[in-house]
Amino acid sequence: MSNAKEKKYAKRMRNQPSNVSLDIGTEQGDRPRYSGGRGSFQPHRESHPGPSGQHPRHSYQSPGSHFHGRGGQGRGGPSEVPLVPKYITATMFAQARAAEINAMVKAVSQKSSNTLVFQSLPRHMRRRAMGHDIKRLPRRLREIAKKEIEKSAHLKKAVSKNKCRKARRRHGNLQLEFNRRQRKNIWLETHVWHAKRFHMVKKCGYCLGHRPTMKSYRACYRAMNSHCLLQDLSYYCCLELMGEEAVLLNALSRLTSTETGPSFAAAFCLSGKRQGSLVLYRADKYPREAIGPVTFVWKPACVPVSPSDKRQLWIWCHPSLKQDILIELRQVCQCEETPDNAVCKPDPVLTPQPEKPQTALTTTTKKRKRQDKDGEQAVPVKKIIGDGTRDSLDPYYWISKQTAIRISDLTMEFVRYRLIGPLSHCVLTEALRAAPLHKEMEGDAGPHSWWADYCSNPENLRLHTLQESMLQLLQAVGSPAELAPGTILGLTVGDPRLNLPKQKTKAVPNLEKYEDRDQVKSIRLNGFPLECAQSLIWTSDICSKVTEKKVPEQEINRMRSELLVPGSRLELGNNESKIPVLLIQQPGKRTGNDRPGWGSGWDICLPKGWGMAFWIPFIYRGVRVGGLQQGLQHSQYMGIPDATGDFPDCLAGVQSAKEMEDSLLNAYKRRPPAKRANFIKHGVLAPFRCPWEQLTAEWEQRAGGVTEVHGAEKEEVATTDISMEEQHKGEEAPQRIETETLEDVDMGSAPQGTTGSEQDMEKADGARVCVLRNKRILKELSTLCGLCNRYGPRYKQTSSPTPQATSDMLQQVLHNFPRSLVWVRLTMLTKGSPELHAMICIPSEQDFIQLAADKSFAGPQEPKHGDPIKKKVLKHQKEKKKKAKAKLEKEAAQQKEEISQDDEDDQLTLGLWPNPLPPIINHCCRTLLGFVTHGDFSMAAGCGESLGFVSLTGLMDMLSGQPVNRTGYVLLRNPSSLQYRFAKIMVDA
Repeated sequence: MSNAKEKKYAKRMRNQPSNVSLDIGTEQGDRPRYSGGRGSFQPHRESHPGPSGQHPRHSYQSPGSHFHGRGGQGRGGPSEVPLVPKYITATMFAQARAAEINAMVKAVSQKSSNTLVFQSLPRHMRRRAMGHDIKRLPRRLREIAKKEIEKSAHLKKAVSKNKCRKARRRHGNLQLEFNRRQRKNIWLETHVWHAKRFHMVKKCGYCLGHRPTMKSYRACYRAMNSHCLLQDLSYYCCLELMGEEAVLLNALSRLTSTETGPSFAAAFCLSGKRQGSLVLYRADKYPREAIGPVTFVWKPACVPVSPSDKRQLWIWCHPSLKQDILIELRQVCQCEETPDNAVCKPDPVLTPQPEKPQTALTTTTKKRKRQDKDGEQAVPVKKIIGDGTRDSLDPYYWISKQTAIRISDLTMEFVRYRLIGPLSHCVLTEALRAAPLHKEMEGDAGPHSWWADYCSNPENLRLHTLQESMLQLLQAVGSPAELAPGTILGLTVGDPRLNLPKQKTKAVPNLEKYEDRDQVKSIRLNGFPLECAQSLIWTSDICSKVTEKKVPEQEINRMRSELLVPGSRLELGNNESKIPVLLIQQPGKRTGNDRPGWGSGWDICLPKGWGMAFWIPFIYRGVRVGGLQQGLQHSQYMGIPDATGDFPDCLAGVQSAKEMEDSLLNAYKRRPPAKRANFIKHGVLAPFRCPWEQLTAEWEQRAGGVTEVHGAEKEEVATTDISMEEQHKGEEAPQRIETETLEDVDMGSAPQGTTGSEQDMEKADGARVCVLRNKRILKELSTLCGLCNRYGPRYKQTSSPTPQATSDMLQQVLHNFPRSLVWVRLTMLTKGSPELHAMICIPSEQDFIQLAADKSFAGPQEPKHGDPIKKKVLKHQKEKKKKAKAKLEKEAAQQKEEISQDDEDDQLTLGLWPNPLPPIINHCCRTLLGFVTHGDFSMAAGCGESLGFVSLTGLMDMLSGQPVNRTGYVLLRNPSSLQYRFAKIMVDA
């Protein structure tokens, strides 16, 4: 045997016992087997054992040392046979075999990996129960598994003292747990339903559904376009004002302006027949210091009321605007906080019912108290419905002694759902059923005695029958957009849980059911009668009774199981719940010439506690549910500003923009420099925010002499644009930009027009810009932009506005609305999809010349800029690493001082301009006009669309210098691209 084979054999036999050996001899010239290593058998010269019973050992002899037979050592070699001893000792032989068996058992019992016993089985034999039940394993492995469990027993956590899962899942304990988890973020009544199907986000103190977990972006658009999309808007806040009509209108007039549209005193809104919408401003601060958008509903006044009669007004607003609106309302209404809140104290808190002891042992055990994180005070029990997280000491109503106006905070006291789509009214008519009248023959009035009193009045019965007929007439209407904007319909409906279909269906209109077309035509032209807007939801006592007397879901299911005919409708008679609701029509898209009425639908307001009772019936009618993302998509396709993100002149809009900037900046810093765009080289000064203050201030400074030498300046501007374009085409342009801006960055001085003191003042004063909402000026701008509208009727005008008329208008605008922004909608004329914070620029004359020569001209390109702060950033990073090593050796106090000194240097990021920014209007080869706040490919328009703001001064300057056939043409450039693309700008008024 070769040396390699000997080593391999010795390695394989290293675990065999070495205290037993058996000699092997040769006989008749046979070649002996190899007998080296442990446990081998050696040949004996003598056949008698020694005195100890062991055979004498001899050294190994090579095969050539034995005698040869059959030809000696031929090529094939002699035949070899082992020498077998004549006799063996039984005792010694048994001991040797026992040692071998023990060695084999030990080798088998030792694990060669870190896997558990049940994991070492074949896959077809593994079971989940084997991980915790030893009896599930094969018998041969149970002892080993038992040792493993005993070994890991000390590693297990202590047994929890909480209740078992069955006890935790009981309704009372589950509700306590839900309320405890709402201490930081309020849950809506549909939270559990959304949490299983949506990505949840924490926003404005609420936990809201952002987008579905399944891919449904296009499906939600199809629902909005052709069927129905459902959203939960219960997080919107409701503020109630109660007082004399004249006093209320006098106080609220300080917060609005008739220049922006209908106010609180509009006749069709004041009657309670329609819902109104407007933008609130701080008292006597119009057009500056906007607060935000709101919608309002007056309680209907069907009969002539005296001036001393009190009226009710509901104002609905976004939760981020609630505190600012409350402050202004209390100021204009002269309200003070009431010292005693006994009248409006929250309902008694829910306490868990003690469970009955099952054995004597459970009665002696001490019940564990619920404690907060500090372990000092017990967690208060709060109601899951309504604003249960509000502290009972916080006032939520204010009364004025001078004006007798009462302001109440009704946040979370109502549930509000929004149904978007042309068939949303069909969903309502199928899911809702008018409440049955009270039956006196049954004798017992049931838990709803208020309904019996209501039905006792014949006038109320007539009104209820009329409202029911109006609800059924909605099924003959093709779309909610056919009705008057903001139409209100009050109604009292029965329990929708009793009207569930056996399986999900898709609600469709039934036009053949109603042959009376005159009545349908009447509601299309005139709307519903005024008396149909009345609803019992305005009465707080009735809403409280409706919530308290609600039949539990468990009771409904129990009664269904006892039906004689399974699946038949459950009849409760007078015990059936009656719920007052308010239906509010949403008009959809009302501006522009394309897609009129798109996105229309209905809002339904319910008393609290009935959220899921109405939610599930809507789901069974085939609606698709959307979240915050779908709400943003809806407003983007309609071309209207978002609730808070598109209001840069209010504090909530500034805060929303700051949060978005932080999130985008953090995501940008997480990526390595080689995998992210260098915005300095792209010529983008603010890729994550929109510097509105600096934009409007520079345009105001630039337009200082526009009204004096208007025509001459236009020629200079055009010449400057062409000369700048030619300069940027060369190689010296980036060097010139780098030389000019490097001094500002190194010296830390602010550029001209945006000094550091002005920026500090702007931050201290809040949003100093204002958004133009004057309807008259917006219509004039819309006319100027509509001279060449690709997607609407061409504006027929023989000549463009005269320079003198434009100059006079510009003077008036600059005097009344300095530093103003205009909300615009842009449609891509070529391919391309706009992105967030894309730049809106003014095209030069050379761009129009190239576009006229080549219709496929995509647009100019921005030359690459230099990066003047790259060396400074790299130097700062090296110094930062050295300081980090030195900080480890210093004391904690010194570390804090150094960290506070290095905050300014930490703002330097490779690829981003530091503050303060250089002049932004002429930083690139095209003059900057504004920024995009929402941009994407529009499935409604079939091309790229975007929404944003432009400077009013810059817009007037651009429109007055463009040819008629190119009026309203702008250039769009995404922050991560150098390509400009043509787009058409439109002002919807």
